[in-house]
Amino acid sequence: MKKIVLIFGLISGAIAALMMFVTIPLMGRIPFEYLTVLGYTTFVVCFLMVFFGIRSYRDNVAGGTITFGRAFKVGILITLLSCGIFVITWEFVYHRFLPNFLDQYSNYMVEKMRAQGATQEELNQMIQENEQFKEWYKNPFFRYAMTMLEPFPVGLLITLISALILRRSSQSVTVSRTTPKLSPATG
Repeated sequence: MKKIVLIFGLISGAIAALMMFVTIPLMGRIPFEYLTVLGYTTFVVCFLMVFFGIRSYRDNVAGGTITFGRAFKVGILITLLSCGIFVITWEFVYHRFLPNFLDQYSNYMVEKMRAQGATQEELNQMIQENEQFKEWYKNPFFRYAMTMLEPFPVGLLITLISALILRRSSQSVTVSRTTPKLSPATG
């Protein structure tokens, strides 16, 4: 299981890391909403490796059978490895290329609220919340947790779906292997 988790987790994490580096030049050039859509689309693509990892484990290691629990375990380990790579990559990108990211994002959120007709009181509340978040974000453990929580729900959902789709009991494998297939000529 370790080899499959490593292979598919590293591929998934590499896709996330590569996409993060690709989007650095887009910061400030396109709206944050588009970057968010691009980011979550990337997460879905990354976590497709969970499906392929579970399938590889089932077909190549487990002899064609896998329980939901075992499939979930393989998938969640791939997800956690990929998320860990995402966190490490974000730390590098954040400190090296985007040290003012939170200021830019906070300003963007305030301007967006202002354009939507928010009152000065609502704007002040948003500014205060943003300042509090920036203070919390200085704590590396908080930052790691927040960064991990970005892709993890997508990975968890894809892990659950993949485990449901790919689970296969030994009975169904035995039946499918022993059931003769009729050719069109024999009817």
